[in-house]
Amino acid sequence: MVTPFPGGIGISGLRVYDWPAVDGVCGGSPHVHLACAECYYVIGGRGSVQTLTRRGFAETALHEGVVAWFTPGTVHRLVNDGDLRIIVVMQNSGLPEAGDAVFPFPAEVLADEESYLAHAGAGDEKAARRRRDLALEGFLELRRRVESGEDAALDDFYRAAVRLKRGVLDDWEERWRGGALASAERTGEHVTLLRDGEIAHLAEADIHVVRAPGPQRLGMCGRLDAHDPSEGESPY
Repeated sequence: MVTPFPGGIGISGLRVYDWPAVDGVCGGSPHVHLACAECYYVIGGRGSVQTLTRRGFAETALHEGVVAWFTPGTVHRLVNDGDLRIIVVMQNSGLPEAGDAVFPFPAEVLADEESYLAHAGAGDEKAARRRRDLALEGFLELRRRVESGEDAALDDFYRAAVRLKRGVLDDWEERWRGGALASAERTGEHVTLLRDGEIAHLAEADIHVVRAPGPQRLGMCGRLDAHDPSEGESPY
């Protein structure tokens, strides 16, 4: 049996796309997470993360050693100024890469689920570039509306995003209950055992290793080394 990854989190290695975009910078696809926070630990290169919230637009510089994280509802876009490489830490067993992500495509695409799904796929690099460019088109328009003082701009996008994901919320809850919630409850059980002087759970001590993944896949922001903790192995 593989012990769940600490805290019921997910982790991936990310090399941010160096594809130039219409606004003259290189980077990935803007998107938002509805139920999960996400953290970036920069391990090399330089760039920035652009964010859009009710507080407005912001751009945070990223370079080796920077740790930055954001909460659900933060529309974000990674910009690559030179070989930007990141370790991504995600809530809920990596749910941001397993469903909790919505691209800010133009409103007419967001309003049609079939159209949205058709544009959200990325089977090859050409499709991933098209997806990025369409998400950027919507992101730039959304940014324009927010910066011009349209209070309803983000709410319109959030509501469209929730409509697109309403059919998978039960799956998300199951993932949370089996991951982050179960991990927190397990810690509580261990504290209770320790308070009573019990050490039986310590006899289950082990180390688990997830071997290097196969070829990098095309993620939302770049090329991903997507690790699956359920495939961890004990060296013993």
